[in-house]
Amino acid sequence: MTLVAATLAQGLASAQGAAAVSGMRAILYYWADFVAVLVATFVSLRWVDGADWSFVAMGRSSSRPVLLSSGFLFGAIAIGLPCVALLMTHNLRVVPAASGSSALAAAQMALLLLPAAAAEELLMRGYIFSVLRESIGWKNTLVATSIAFGLLHLRNPGANPETITAVIIAGFFLGTILLVTESLYAAWIAHFAWNWTLAAGLHTSVSGLGVIAPDYHVIDSGPAWLTGGSWGPEGGVAAALGMFALLFYLHGRYRSRLRSLPLRQERLQDHPEDRIA
Repeated sequence: MTLVAATLAQGLASAQGAAAVSGMRAILYYWADFVAVLVATFVSLRWVDGADWSFVAMGRSSSRPVLLSSGFLFGAIAIGLPCVALLMTHNLRVVPAASGSSALAAAQMALLLLPAAAAEELLMRGYIFSVLRESIGWKNTLVATSIAFGLLHLRNPGANPETITAVIIAGFFLGTILLVTESLYAAWIAHFAWNWTLAAGLHTSVSGLGVIAPDYHVIDSGPAWLTGGSWGPEGGVAAALGMFALLFYLHGRYRSRLRSLPLRQERLQDHPEDRIA
């Protein structure tokens, strides 16, 4: 099943350009992509491990509203606040676009971005993450999957060492949300909120992929190393600083969680490599 997952990863990477296709075709593509990864995860869980969805942090307790809302806030704040700062300092600026319904565009973007985020989270922080976590510990798993997450975006338009580094940092950010909340749903919603804030809120590029939206666009007017340039604000230093700020907060929460939950202590006894010094 690892080979299957790797093949899916390659397919996601090579098909990133599909996001540039607007309308129903792109939406159907991403929903089909999500279903394919979901089925692969189900087969891996039931036929390979005999496990249920809780193995990949998708059990009932992992879908509590408080976890989903926390995930949304983490994702939106991590990119939203840096973008506000860039707008206030005139490193980003708003320019007019063709008239239309921004609300309708936001809804259409949600239909596309929800399955896209879910597919990537299932692939990078679902079954593979859980298996690696049991065998090599959470730290090594976080590093390995975050690097893989960055490499997954190499074929996106405008990819360069700086933007891929930013995506790797995003991998650490999303992986830490998973570890803190023990909810893949929370990581998924955080991923979605990040992308949706950029696409539906700012009408700006997401990971190098242009967004077709009415009324206005937000474009960079500062140095690319700060604003992300054509990649979009998530590729710049400002976004990285936003993620690092929340990473420190989340890491502190994870340390407390490990100390306070008896179930967690039992896992640490079985897997001492998971212990945080």
